[in-house]
Amino acid sequence: MRAGSLTSRITIQRHAGGVDEWGTPLPESWEDVAQVWASIRHMNGSEAIRAGAVASTVQASIRIRRRAGLDAGMRVLHQDTMYQVKAVLPDEQSREHVDLVCEVTE
Repeated sequence: MRAGSLTSRITIQRHAGGVDEWGTPLPESWEDVAQVWASIRHMNGSEAIRAGAVASTVQASIRIRRRAGLDAGMRVLHQDTMYQVKAVLPDEQSREHVDLVCEVTE
């Protein structure tokens, strides 16, 4: 895999399931897994009316160097954008990269 195509620095996070000082579970607690270089491609987008408001959804493919421990349910942060990982597609032929199928909901 050519390093020149990986031009975006991203942070991969997983749901931490932490607790606060009272022992109450924190449903939106996330922990960093890794910071890696990636190539981000926005595939398509759509708009829909949800709960009386217009919501847009953008689908993206994020390619990183191959690594273990990635799964759907994680999220990727890039600058001010948060991507929800919907699927992890490893490159079975050359075993060089992993494509993260992601969705951005605004």
